[in-house]
Formats: sequence, C-alpha cells, structure tokens
Amino acid sequence: MARSGRGAGEPPAALRAPGSSGPAPRAGAPGRGSKVVTGLVVLGLARHVLRSRRFQEGVAVTAIALGALRGIGQENRASMMARLSAWNKRQVQRLEHQAERQVRAVKDAGQLARSGPVTIPAGGDAVAGEGRRA
Repeated sequence: MARSGRGAGEPPAALRAPGSSGPAPRAGAPGRGSKVVTGLVVLGLARHVLRSRRFQEGVAVTAIALGALRGIGQENRASMMARLSAWNKRQVQRLEHQAERQVRAVKDAGQLARSGPVTIPAGGDAVAGEGRRA
C-alpha cells in the first residue's frame, strides 16, 4: 500500500535497536545462523535422496540405458563404415572399368588411324584399309 502525505517519496526510516548506533537486523534477513540451517537441511535432503531406493533404481536404469545406447551407437557406426567401405570399393572398380574402356578405345582408334583412310563404297559400309587400293 502506498503512503501519502509528508515523506511519501522517501524510503522508510531504518529501525534502530535501543542503545545501538546501527539499524536493527530485519526479520528474515539471511545471517550466518540461517545459512547454517539451510545447509543442514540441504545435506539432510541429499542424504535422504541418495539413500532412497527409488532414486537408486532410477540411477541403475539410467546407467543401463546409457550403456545400451552407447553399444547401439557403436554398432551403427561400425555398420555405417562397412557400407561406406563397400560403396567405395564399388566406385573404385567402376572407375577402373571406365579407365580400361577408355584405354581400349584409344588403342582401337590408334589402330584405325594406322590402317589408312576409310573409304565408303557406293552401296556399302565403311571399310578400313581399303582406301589404299582406290
């Protein structure tokens, strides 16, 4: 609730304990004692959780699941590498066959060029080597 009247915009005056020069500690302010109590409560809760059968079962199930997932991942990686290796082998073989066909085509073209000019008879197919007789 907002204050009205004189001193409405100023912060409230600090409470002073009788006979002291500083402000009195406010209720609920974290002091050393309350921090110790909070720490003890957290430790007790952690002890309770760690000793809980439900928590221990959950940790065990999680560990088993993570181990299984790790194994599945390793198997997946191994099978992927095997497929990749097989694909690579097929590609190398395909390229080798292409190279062999190109070498054969170059040899055939060289032999064709050495056999002389190609002549086409009036009603037939082109025959290599017959151009020398004409």
